[in-house]
Amino acid sequence: MPLIGVQLHTQDTHVMIDNGILQLTLSNPDGIVTGIRYNGIDNLLEVLNDEDNRGYWDLVWNSPGTLGTTGSFDVIKGTSFKVIVENEDQVEVSFTRTWDSSQDGKLVPLNIDKRFIVLRGCSGFYTYAIYEHLKDWPGFNLAETRIAFKLRKDKFHYMAMADNRQRYMPLPDDRLSGRGQALAYPEAVLLVNPVEHDLKGEVDDKYQYSCDNKDSQVHGWICTTDQPAVGFWMVTPSNEFRSGGPVKQNLTSHVGPTTLAVFLSAHYTGEDLVPKFSAGEAWKKVFGPVFIYLNCTMDGDEPLSLWEDAKQQMIIEVQSWPYTFPASDDFPKSNQRGNVNGRLLVNDRYVSDDNIPANGAYIGLAPPGNVGSWQRECKDYQFWTKTDINGYFLINDIRPGDYNLYAWVPGFIGDYQYSAAITITPGSEIEVGDLVYEPPRNGPTLWEIGIPDRSAAEFYVPDPNPNYINKLFVNHPDRFRQYGLWERYAELYPNEDLVYTVGTSDYKKDWFFAQVTRKIDTNKYQGTTWQIRFKLDNVDQGSSYKLRVAIASATFSELQVRISDPKTNPLFSSGLMGRDNSIARHGIHGLYWLYNVDVPGKLLVQGDNTIFLTQPRSSSPFQGILYDYIRLEGPSKLSSKEEYMSSTL
Repeated sequence: MPLIGVQLHTQDTHVMIDNGILQLTLSNPDGIVTGIRYNGIDNLLEVLNDEDNRGYWDLVWNSPGTLGTTGSFDVIKGTSFKVIVENEDQVEVSFTRTWDSSQDGKLVPLNIDKRFIVLRGCSGFYTYAIYEHLKDWPGFNLAETRIAFKLRKDKFHYMAMADNRQRYMPLPDDRLSGRGQALAYPEAVLLVNPVEHDLKGEVDDKYQYSCDNKDSQVHGWICTTDQPAVGFWMVTPSNEFRSGGPVKQNLTSHVGPTTLAVFLSAHYTGEDLVPKFSAGEAWKKVFGPVFIYLNCTMDGDEPLSLWEDAKQQMIIEVQSWPYTFPASDDFPKSNQRGNVNGRLLVNDRYVSDDNIPANGAYIGLAPPGNVGSWQRECKDYQFWTKTDINGYFLINDIRPGDYNLYAWVPGFIGDYQYSAAITITPGSEIEVGDLVYEPPRNGPTLWEIGIPDRSAAEFYVPDPNPNYINKLFVNHPDRFRQYGLWERYAELYPNEDLVYTVGTSDYKKDWFFAQVTRKIDTNKYQGTTWQIRFKLDNVDQGSSYKLRVAIASATFSELQVRISDPKTNPLFSSGLMGRDNSIARHGIHGLYWLYNVDVPGKLLVQGDNTIFLTQPRSSSPFQGILYDYIRLEGPSKLSSKEEYMSSTL
């Protein structure tokens, strides 16, 4: 049976695109997705909502000099409609909003072009947008931008975002007063009288379904009320247009039923990932395309087969990137891009005399900056991959431009940056050869706590309060996603703080995953001081030792380090750091920090020693530090692991 060609129907107030599989309806000239007809269902979107609250691009912005991640919320509505491509194989339409000085202070100073594409024989549609700030326009801050779809609550009840993160979800009504009880912040609600009685006593919180960019390529919902069952999926085939690199976390799907593609946000990072544009700064960026994929079961198929099919479609989309069909010249095709390849090795003389292949390292191109600056970069494009077991890597389809090459290697602290800038031109093939990363190292490891992987997941994550459970995360690898775990610290350590004894304690059981404040009264909290106790058989008091403290996340906190005496002036203080809010939002990591503290040998003694780690700031239950890894190194005059071992025999 031949495939039906794509047809475009333009009316005064709506535009409808039909390819025989689905009908996509958009408001004219707003460019809001008001309807998606598929598989006999008149509209997959929430018909009880106003038309401008169904499928839309939005952003949050504020004026220059304004701190904070909030601002004016703007559902982006076009003022002009244009047909870009119209034939039997493809329809691409554009909805634009052009800024001028009369809108100063009222609208974000951006030209915005929203595009929608329907292809022949395709069970879904694509959308992307081009944002442009001209040089002579006023400055602004862009706190967030995304596309959101609100699905029908009477049909879509099952959500899936990973093989082990899927479930029947509460209804949006369950979060309302009378059925739900607001907890420590508005996003978290205790279900006290839900429609589905089995959900009673559970906590619903959209942040429990956050995901790293690298793992967030497909998520969505299944409608099991109709037969055949229907799936609605958000597929993100590339992360090049997302800010913050591969481990930046963003929201995915959550109760609504809502499905998001988040392109830029300050979640789990705070102010650092709010791009700030000054007057006189020209900028243009393409967000997307992303693919909204629709599927349905065949006779005899289980509804969950739709998730398996969606994963397969995601692979197809990833392999098709960069797409050939977007009509905008601002989206370069594969032959207009370049490639970089090479090999990354690690040189740590206290681990091995030979260079070590950087197995599973994250390596990528991002705009020029300082070492590690990629994780705070939020204006332009990034291109990341992982090295293979031998350290080899290939980064394909890089947009033309100037970049630095960055990397970080699980198992080693710190960040790598290639010394030379890399310029990508259309068709370029750049070989950088063998690159050698020398991670921070002064001397041999005397002891270490944790795993240097930029996450606190390996540490002790307690069981949640039984009154605040999300059943999905019971006996789950992501047990840290349970609500209220910060309160468990004071229950485990009601009077005295954590004490960790090197050689006896086990960081998987004895190191609480977050150094949080302790609640001492209603809305009153106190800072905490953790101890690391260790023995040294020999001390060179004339030399310097090195304490490496890698931090996986920090929220309005401070790290103070003291040796032997907890009441003396700190040997080191970080000052106020971090706005990640990972503790409240079940994130287990945020931005990465590495502190290297010189410890004079005269502060250490032969025998028992103690390091005190204090987090003194205490105005909130969510202030605190998530440690990644801690290591004490001996004096640097011991030049190798073998020399150190022989000196201690």
